[in-house]
Amino acid sequence: MPFFNIFSKKPIKEKKTKRIIVDNREKNSLVVSELISQGNKIEFKQLEIADYIIGEIAIERKTISDFISSMLNKRLFIQLKNLQQYEKSLLIIENYQEMDLRNTNLNENTIRGLILSISLEYKIPIIFTKNEKDTALYLSLIAKKEKSDTSLRAKQQMTDSERLKFILEGFPGIGPKTAKKLLKNYKTLKQVINAKEEELSSFIGKKAEKFLELINKIYKNKD
Repeated sequence: MPFFNIFSKKPIKEKKTKRIIVDNREKNSLVVSELISQGNKIEFKQLEIADYIIGEIAIERKTISDFISSMLNKRLFIQLKNLQQYEKSLLIIENYQEMDLRNTNLNENTIRGLILSISLEYKIPIIFTKNEKDTALYLSLIAKKEKSDTSLRAKQQMTDSERLKFILEGFPGIGPKTAKKLLKNYKTLKQVINAKEEELSSFIGKKAEKFLELINKIYKNKD
């Protein structure tokens, strides 16, 4: 039986994890400091959709108070619709046990109905976490469970179809699902670019304006 030297200085091989992309607005969150202390690779970006992106998973994080306020001002439903642009998405509701409806016209059954609607109609799974540390632990686990980076930007070789999708995903607000939908309908990038704003709006809503604005933007060389 081989002898295992517990005093060996040979480094233990760590399991590779995906980089966690964090929206700039989450910079001061305790979740981020917890993620860093847990040894995760963090990258900050201005995200159009979601608070965190891990591989191909878009994750929206809300405290229970933010969840209720975004429900009342209807912002939640826009965010949920945007999350559907990703093949995989997730909603994290933090501090659910601290729910306080005293200053609202809502009751607990209304909240339960909304949660059911998110799961059944929007088809977005929900995770309830106790606090920021618990949220970070879930995010860390997702990063570890995801396979090695499958992002098109990390691939050295792509098929022609992947390249077309890759280009469209570079536009603000266009996720993998929307890019695929546009290419299925228009077939070529040229047809997507030449499409009228009214046509594009049926696929990407208000983002059509930003899409066309970027296409017509004049390049300014500062070199």
